[in-house]
Amino acid sequence: MALSREQLAQRVAKELKDGYYVNLGIGIPTLVANYIPEGMQVMLQSENGLLGMGEFPTEDTIDPDLINAGKQTVTAVKGASFFSSAESFAMIRGGHVDLTVLGAFEVDVEGSIASWMIPGKLVKGMGGAMDLVAGADNIIVTMMHADKHGNSKLLSKCELPLTGYGCIKRVLTDLAFIEIKDGAFHLLERAPGVSVEEIVAKTAGKLIVPEHVPEMAL
Repeated sequence: MALSREQLAQRVAKELKDGYYVNLGIGIPTLVANYIPEGMQVMLQSENGLLGMGEFPTEDTIDPDLINAGKQTVTAVKGASFFSSAESFAMIRGGHVDLTVLGAFEVDVEGSIASWMIPGKLVKGMGGAMDLVAGADNIIVTMMHADKHGNSKLLSKCELPLTGYGCIKRVLTDLAFIEIKDGAFHLLERAPGVSVEEIVAKTAGKLIVPEHVPEMAL
């Protein structure tokens, strides 16, 4: 059974470590804020100028002036700080973010990512993704394995305009957790109830499948 958006966020949260500074991209990545393990100290950074982002607010805690880079209302944890987007991008470009979680339209076997533009469609713009992929070493992309027409989003070569080249090492989809190395996708885990055969069928780029592929723990 394919993972839901919330389950994807739960699995990404298992990659967090105590003391990490983390940037969450727009879309599924923002949900990770709701699944930070109890007792773990993680500071979430947003490119619009917030360090110390908390969970999404409840109706009685909404502050319309407190938003993330995707213009969603958020909360701030104790010790949070606010600053200009220029300072925020200096943190990103300076390599001070320990983990970046991004969404994507396409990822290929070289670790390239296309996440900001579909020709002919209205999009909000690239946001901070190009800075994040250039300034971060540890990036996880989380997205659907295939588009709504069943076309694979894990390709031999990205077809859409690139956000970054050769910068992605791990991809979590609704079907699988995959590592990118040596010009291929390497299957690490499969979603509960999802067969290896389905993952192979829906992966357009070269996929290396080990003898045993464990089910994902959520």
